Amino acid sequence: QVQLVESGGGLVQAGGSLRLSCTASGRSFTSLTMGWFRQAPGKERDVVATISRAGGITYYADSVKGRSTISRDTAKNTVYLQMNSLKPEDTAVYYCAARNGGFDTTALSYSYWGQGTQVTVSS
Repeated sequence: QVQLVESGGGLVQAGGSLRLSCTASGRSFTSLTMGWFRQAPGKERDVVATISRAGGITYYADSVKGRSTISRDTAKNTVYLQMNSLKPEDTAVYYCAARNGGFDTTALSYSYWGQGTQVTVSS
């Protein structure tokens, strides 16, 4: 089993920045592909960004490309999502997720999920 604990959400004004963190435990961090997903009220859970086990491959949704950076720190078993130039449409619950094995960007392929952290961007 893998446990994921997120932090870093909150209320921010449009144009501001936030960094989300997610610390994993229970399994070798380097065996896990990691991802960030988000879900707004009444909408499906969508991918935001994903990162491969070694960190060499990343994927970003078009909606956040150029404004966000996903990274991972093996020494801390932590994955980060730096979000800049935030927009009201970025408002959602953000979930950290992990999967055993190779790179993937689809939510259904991720077996482990954090509890979610709320990000609210005011206009």
